[in-house]
Amino acid sequence: MKRHQNSVLRLFSARLLNTALLLAVLSATRFSSAQEPKLSPEKQPQIEAAISKFMASTHVPGLSAAVVEDGWFEWAAGFGMADLENNVPATEHTLYRLASISKSLTATAAMQLFERGQLDLDAPVQKYCPSFPQKPWPITTRQVMGHLSGIRHYKSGSQDDPEVGNTKHFEKQIEAGLNFFKEDPLLSQPGTQFHYSTHGFTLVGCVIEGASGSRYVDFLRQNVFLPAGMAQTQFDDRFAVIPYRTRFYDKTESGVVRNADFLDSSYKIPGGGWLSSAEDMARFEVAMVDDKLIRRATRNLMWTALKPTDGSQDDYALWRPVTRAAGDRSHPVVGAGQFPPVWSWIELGAILRQFRSFPRHLQWKVWRRGGLPFEQRQCNTQRFDFLLNPHQFLLFDS
Repeated sequence: MKRHQNSVLRLFSARLLNTALLLAVLSATRFSSAQEPKLSPEKQPQIEAAISKFMASTHVPGLSAAVVEDGWFEWAAGFGMADLENNVPATEHTLYRLASISKSLTATAAMQLFERGQLDLDAPVQKYCPSFPQKPWPITTRQVMGHLSGIRHYKSGSQDDPEVGNTKHFEKQIEAGLNFFKEDPLLSQPGTQFHYSTHGFTLVGCVIEGASGSRYVDFLRQNVFLPAGMAQTQFDDRFAVIPYRTRFYDKTESGVVRNADFLDSSYKIPGGGWLSSAEDMARFEVAMVDDKLIRRATRNLMWTALKPTDGSQDDYALWRPVTRAAGDRSHPVVGAGQFPPVWSWIELGAILRQFRSFPRHLQWKVWRRGGLPFEQRQCNTQRFDFLLNPHQFLLFDS
């Protein structure tokens, strides 16, 4: 009993310290006030109307959105329900599964270690993660982050696949995650072909632990979330009581919304296991635009697409896919492709779903300055994006 009380006291003390540090960070964060830019009155109704139309067409139970314009966090709101059974509305604080957007947070932490000289992106991963076995060819952290390592993704897309619908909880998350794939053969020689891999980012998490000497989740909390003012972001721990966490839903073939199958994502936190809110991800946006987490040169390196030696097209940089704005060959922007984005030169809204299965062929619009849509297309995508004028907009949903 005494041991339990001591553990609780240590946890409480640590949270008090984190809260005090966070308040200091928030005081310096760029939020809207009477003296700072706010979302223009004509844009908000357009955004809200587009969100309402999207929710009506997809029957998504809840959605949260945030706007960052010119480096300022201007607006955030929730729509619909975070919990249908208990009639809990979605708000800007509602926590959704980031899914693959978790990779962006992990990559940012890795690049911080690169900046500090603690991580050599081109050294074999075993230098920092000795528990990962040697393969026929050396694998580097740069290759893993760019999905050129040859490490596989899930074995299938079926919910019956234990790698997709895992229900087992792991206290040693990185070690357990590595055990899912570390003994498997590579799909190709590293550097030669693109193979998207969530498992690969578990290896990046192990590299972060080895390079930093800290637990992966602790390093991100202290070096990414705290400096960015992301008070709510945390990993999706099924045993923890987490305020504002949404319920998760699925749809039947007939379109009926139902509770989703159970998932314990403790085995894939670096690549798909974080929870966050629209509000927190807007703060992440501001911190990245203001170069508070990494230097501009490092950010540009993260945005540079890697090139497989087989000559195939690879638009994936060190943390997320890169495409180009129409008529613009100089500034990389995130497009409405397969992978969930967070932000780019033109900030945009990424959909964080309550749905475990995603509706496809969704409408998306690109917005110019003044909020007028200039492009609307039907795309085969797993999410719904808005792009507003440059350095303007970030959106999130359930």
